[in-house]
Amino acid sequence: MSTALVVLSAFLASAVEAVEALTIVLAVGTTRDWRSALVGVAAALGALAVVVAALGPALTLVPIDSLRVVVGGLLLVFGLQWLRKAVLRASGLKAIHDEDAAFATEIAHARAASTMERDGLDWYTFTVSFKGVLLEGLEVAFVVVTFGSTRHAVGWAALGAAVAVVVVAAAGAVVHRPLSRVPENSLKFAVGVMLTGFGTFWGGEGVGVNWPGNEAALPVVIVFVAVVALGLVRLYRRPPAVGRYETAKAA
Repeated sequence: MSTALVVLSAFLASAVEAVEALTIVLAVGTTRDWRSALVGVAAALGALAVVVAALGPALTLVPIDSLRVVVGGLLLVFGLQWLRKAVLRASGLKAIHDEDAAFATEIAHARAASTMERDGLDWYTFTVSFKGVLLEGLEVAFVVVTFGSTRHAVGWAALGAAVAVVVVAAAGAVVHRPLSRVPENSLKFAVGVMLTGFGTFWGGEGVGVNWPGNEAALPVVIVFVAVVALGLVRLYRRPPAVGRYETAKAA
């Protein structure tokens, strides 16, 4: 059960970040140069692969209880951050992230930027694609490494992340536009719930908590977090925030 949840969490987290990275790559690729954009994407994915390959084995050397405390705490930090944004957006206290608006902004910046061609590459396009994919991917790399290291399932977590990237990239190639219809906030809500649930469970294990039923308690913890988060959405629900949106970097 825990391995399946690890894969699902990695898939959902990667899908959210991949949608936002796709918006950036599409904007500079369609406006300036596709070759430079794809080279930037490949370079960023290579850097992320190195991060996962380097940190994954290193974390396995840490004593398991200490690892669970550290990983649990970090997952709580990331999970509560994602969950807070998702709750605020779902309750109408924060504007929903708008991929179409972010796409239009990136296109405007790309058109306004001066020509920076050298060695057959448009370096503005390369840099924007590289930075966008790298920054969005670092959180995914963190999820893959931390989730995998505590259950010796880095490969499974990486597989979930890779499948999400392939699915989003294929969808972007077909529609050739931002995936604005993807329920991004719902995905962030689900990821935030899972990260918070895993962080609570693993952190508790690390400090000596004996969960009833051991791993069987993990789904119960995740459901409890989801119920509390949904209750907060209902408590703070307001009319949808309008007139503003968040860029991919801020989301």
